[in-house]
Amino acid sequence: GQAPRLRGADRSQAARRRSVLEQSFGHLPEADGPFAGRRAQLTQIAQWVRQARASTETRPTVVLLEGPPGAGRTMLAVRAAHHLRDQFRGACLVDLRGDSPDQPPLATRDALLHLLNRLGAPREQLLFRERSAQGQHVGRLAELYHQHLTGLPVAIVLDDASDAEQVRTLIPERSDSLVLVTSRDPLALPPDLAAWVHRLEVGPLDQPGAEELLRAFAEEPAGAGPYDGQSVERIAELCGRLPLALRVAGSSLGARTPDALVTALGAYGPVGPVERALWLRYTDQTEDARRLLRRLALAGRASLGAAAAAALLETDAREAARHLDALARAGLIQHVRGSRYRLHDLVRGFAHGRLMDEEEPVRRTAAQERLIRSYAELADSVIRMVDGKTSTRADVFTRGAAGGHGFTSLDAALRWLDDESSFITAALRHAEGVDQSAVLHLLGALCDYCLLRGDLYRLGEISELTQAVDQGLLMRSVQWRTGIAARQLGELDQARTTLSSVVDLYFEARHEAGAARALCSLGITLHHQGNLTEAAAKLTEAMELQAAGELRADRAWTMHALAAVERDRGRLASALELLDTALELHRESESVHGQAWAHFQLGQACLRMGEVPRAERELREALEAYGRTQDQRGDAWALTQLARARLVAGEASAAVDGLRQALSRHRENEDARGEAWTLYHLGQALEERGDHDSALRDLERARTMFSRMRDVYGLACARHHAARVTRDLRAARTGSLRNSGFARQLLQDARQDFRRVGVAHGEAWSCVELAVIDAGNGRASQALDLVAEAAELFAGYGDRRGESWARFLRCTLLPFASAGGSVVGTAVAQEELAELLGELRAADWAGDARLEGCAEAFALVLERGVEPETGWQAWQLGMVPSRHAREVMAVLPTAPGPRDTPGGPDAPGGLNAPGDRGDQPG
Repeated sequence: GQAPRLRGADRSQAARRRSVLEQSFGHLPEADGPFAGRRAQLTQIAQWVRQARASTETRPTVVLLEGPPGAGRTMLAVRAAHHLRDQFRGACLVDLRGDSPDQPPLATRDALLHLLNRLGAPREQLLFRERSAQGQHVGRLAELYHQHLTGLPVAIVLDDASDAEQVRTLIPERSDSLVLVTSRDPLALPPDLAAWVHRLEVGPLDQPGAEELLRAFAEEPAGAGPYDGQSVERIAELCGRLPLALRVAGSSLGARTPDALVTALGAYGPVGPVERALWLRYTDQTEDARRLLRRLALAGRASLGAAAAAALLETDAREAARHLDALARAGLIQHVRGSRYRLHDLVRGFAHGRLMDEEEPVRRTAAQERLIRSYAELADSVIRMVDGKTSTRADVFTRGAAGGHGFTSLDAALRWLDDESSFITAALRHAEGVDQSAVLHLLGALCDYCLLRGDLYRLGEISELTQAVDQGLLMRSVQWRTGIAARQLGELDQARTTLSSVVDLYFEARHEAGAARALCSLGITLHHQGNLTEAAAKLTEAMELQAAGELRADRAWTMHALAAVERDRGRLASALELLDTALELHRESESVHGQAWAHFQLGQACLRMGEVPRAERELREALEAYGRTQDQRGDAWALTQLARARLVAGEASAAVDGLRQALSRHRENEDARGEAWTLYHLGQALEERGDHDSALRDLERARTMFSRMRDVYGLACARHHAARVTRDLRAARTGSLRNSGFARQLLQDARQDFRRVGVAHGEAWSCVELAVIDAGNGRASQALDLVAEAAELFAGYGDRRGESWARFLRCTLLPFASAGGSVVGTAVAQEELAELLGELRAADWAGDARLEGCAEAFALVLERGVEPETGWQAWQLGMVPSRHAREVMAVLPTAPGPRDTPGGPDAPGGLNAPGDRGDQPG
């Protein structure tokens, strides 16, 4: 059958799911290094997957890998996931911590959230973590998880499991997935589980496998000696033939002969095989390497790199990397991917014991504090490279990583933060007793990174973490960013509520800089809801709080947000002045991101003035800067407006292609607002290309999305243009405007919405379109009143282009609506039309050549005389404003140059979107 049509939000989620799944295998540990003694088990797992696929039933394959710690259960599971990659759309490993001695088991709720994030679930589920009863929330998340994975084959590794009921919840029963469960003890899964369940014991290796692994991890011997099979067998026995112990002990072969290694291992007496091997290789290391291994226990279970090691050792990254390499060659740390390593649970336990026995508490605390502070400096410097020296991070750190971060480029800096974000989150969970200013700045930088990357799962984690700590400044900082994230998702009511609360909290704490940032974010949210008057008030209040010189960088963000509101209120002169100053301040504070958004806003203002070449220059500047900061949301918005510029230039087909490309990008970003405005412009471009049915469908989709987001301004714009297309479609079929009742109702609703949010431009043009319908239905007097209202609205904000169209339509109506009759009405119309033509010919503003042509033609009609019984003929004669007439606001004088011609550089393209960034910091 035919695939079901997807709604806008569903399309966004599907696009994001595809993108996330494509990247998911890259988040697994790499399957590198020797792999000995387990090939038969790997083949068996592959055979079970093939058997399940051959079945007519859709069920997951569940493989229970059971065995003692150090037996290589996790390595086998990861190898199998990589080996069978072609069979699955995505993959995820979740550490359930079932037998962790230092941390409680991972809650089922958190496991579900992790899986949903890695496998591309809707992001609002990851940010807004309910505070309802634990069981209820787990039930809702489990339902979402199973629904999300229905029919989607993925490979899931449930590592270190101990709770059979938890495992059951995490098995996606309605898919051909592979679920690899590692556990120390056998798990009793329920017999009614709808899955193909297999058990595989992962115990000690056989002797050939153990010998192969020892040879694989041995250092190159200085000289070849005779094979000592007896000693090799004894080494395997002393290591319990466990892969972890064999890997660690085997790394010393070469430096030691097999016989010497047997002696060295045997010297540790009656201890476990893994502990024996760890003691041996720990003792072999230099003092600095031993100290690093001990302190790595402070870093928890997340992978880490040279930056963390350098902080723990109080040395530079190069020296730290050398020690990490030595520990990796000794088998004491495991390579994860790239230059990142982690400790096996048994090694972490050993290292923690050594830390407690060999280092004083004050040294342990100092190392932990250095770790947090170093990461705060580095992460802060990365975000400063993006956003500039705002009050959240200007000159916070005068020495250390932020002063000389060592990043060769912004791209390298962002890649570093990509790699480290998981480790930072884990480190923050163990920051008790650490300087809270460093914790605050690390949290702030990580939150800003989450917003830039759209990583709302991690932002939700941080929000929960700060609520658990319950420290005011941390709470306010994270709540502010959570409000911004809600706006990114199109949850405008929730964003407004959250940000209003944060503003109050900052004022209560007498923290004016924070209050101003939150006010700026609240103002942008109000703008997105179409509440322009209140938005302008909040943004103006924020600017007043940012008058101090040290807040100039913050003020730049507020200024370009206010400029967007002023643009939509028809105050282009004010908008341009604000944007010029904002751009200067962003350059002064070295904010690449701020410059991107200021250029973006300037591009939109130029389109409002009909200056397409300048608009495209500004938008390309923005696109380049978004690329440097890796802001995918900004990148998509710039593509939308560049495509719209092609529409303004009269190139409808190019606009359609560009808007469809931008639409795909917004959906991948799960940016509902970007998608809605792009659909809106696409509807206009399709109308211009003559595809009215498709245009109406896209305008209706935009209207639905704006309604769902409670964006009153967007809803009014979509209603207005959907009404126009509906009216013109029906009129084209019937030859008259007499079947325009539905279109008229849409226009009435749009007019009321525009009036409610204070957008005179939109209200005036809705009056014009209503007048056209009324005039075409023999209600000339009502139409005359409507154009009078439109003319007054246009004059109110100084739009001479719109006012001229209203005056022209009045001239076409006077012969049919004048109180003095047709003759008097015609005479008045001729007099007013002559005056209008004179003004149009002498205009120093963005005129409309089509309007001038219509006025000249109608003057001839009036000269020949108008018969009242023929009725109003302007619509049939094509003498009404087209979609083009509405785009440009003629509120500023134009530079001398060619007049506006249809399809020329000033050809308009439709009511504009309020295109603020959805995530700018305050």
